[in-house]
Amino acid sequence: MSKCSFCKSPLKFNLIDMGKAPISNNLYNSLNCKEIKKSYKLTISICNKCWLVQTKHKVPAKKIFTKNYPYFSSFSSSLLNHSKKLVELCIERFNLNKLSLVYEIASNDGYLLQYFKKKHIPSVGVEPTLSTAKAARKKGLKIVNEFFNTSVSKQLKKDYGAADLIIANNVLAHVPKLRDFVSAHENLLKDSGIIVFEFHYLLSLIKEVQFDQIYHEHYYYYSLTSLNKILSSFNLEIFDAILLNTQGGSLRIYVKKIKNKDYKKTDRLLKLIKKEKNISVNKIKFYKSFSKEAQKIKNSFRIFLNNCKRKGLNIVGYGAAAKGITLLNYSKTTINDFKYIVDKNPAKQNKFLAASRIKIISEDILRKKFFNFIIIFPWNLKSEIIKELNNYKFSKKAKKVTFLPKFKIH
Repeated sequence: MSKCSFCKSPLKFNLIDMGKAPISNNLYNSLNCKEIKKSYKLTISICNKCWLVQTKHKVPAKKIFTKNYPYFSSFSSSLLNHSKKLVELCIERFNLNKLSLVYEIASNDGYLLQYFKKKHIPSVGVEPTLSTAKAARKKGLKIVNEFFNTSVSKQLKKDYGAADLIIANNVLAHVPKLRDFVSAHENLLKDSGIIVFEFHYLLSLIKEVQFDQIYHEHYYYYSLTSLNKILSSFNLEIFDAILLNTQGGSLRIYVKKIKNKDYKKTDRLLKLIKKEKNISVNKIKFYKSFSKEAQKIKNSFRIFLNNCKRKGLNIVGYGAAAKGITLLNYSKTTINDFKYIVDKNPAKQNKFLAASRIKIISEDILRKKFFNFIIIFPWNLKSEIIKELNNYKFSKKAKKVTFLPKFKIH
């Protein structure tokens, strides 16, 4: 029997079994590539001791975060704006200046660190994917091209110094060796330092049945209930938390060393902890209906595709995001349902998705061809995307559709 990655208890309960799926962000230049045929088990389990929700079968990180990793954060204007505001908030709240040192873990293409650079605050990014690390370096940022772990944290501390602030957004879920990853943060942090984590919130996943957030890159799905247990075992504690709209419902937590007495737990953190207890996050009944509800959404998506096909309607997808690829794989969608997904990221264009074999193309097709429906896969960015689509003559007239958290025509 599989064991919990944190507390090593047997994993007796599954949240959902999604069968086999390819790695979502691995895209292919040709349909004849051998790698395109590879799929891996995707089952999500619940530890009923520490309440960490996690993948049962972990794909090695190096198979997922390759040197040609195609996700570049800077293509989202809303994420850039979100990051800029976070930088400004941290500078003011924690009195950062030219003598401070900031690290970002999983710094991607420099989408966030560029704002510290503009404020002349020293920073170092740690990014394992070469494609995004190169893009960040072109912005004049200092980037260490490594997977962050305890060994790397010791070297960073030696080379640059301990951190006044560590920001690790949307990465806490992406590391298979959880204990080592958290230990690395504790090691790199000054006694007076602060860590900011942002991650997709487990309560959003469960309550809105956001099963499209489940893919091999996400090894874990966190609540405050589970994170408090994990962090405290490394002499770290959460002192503040705030709900965010990003990623369809995220949580930002502020973390310090337990011996740091400068920050007390905020009322909003305590309210969230109380809410989790009241809705029984620490009981299996909280998770029981998830799989059945996910099946309903999958079935409605299949019915929509089949009806469009029967009526001869033209469909195109928009946004080759991992969450959309999860929906496609789970619903067994193929090129027989529709042929293309539009994406404005050149690193993704003219490549193919595994399993569905759908091709990713540029936005040029929206200038040339009318589609009855445009399926927006990154539904959390739908407002931003609809504004962009309305700039094109043909796509302005098309009906825009999202399927999560529920079916809606915009």
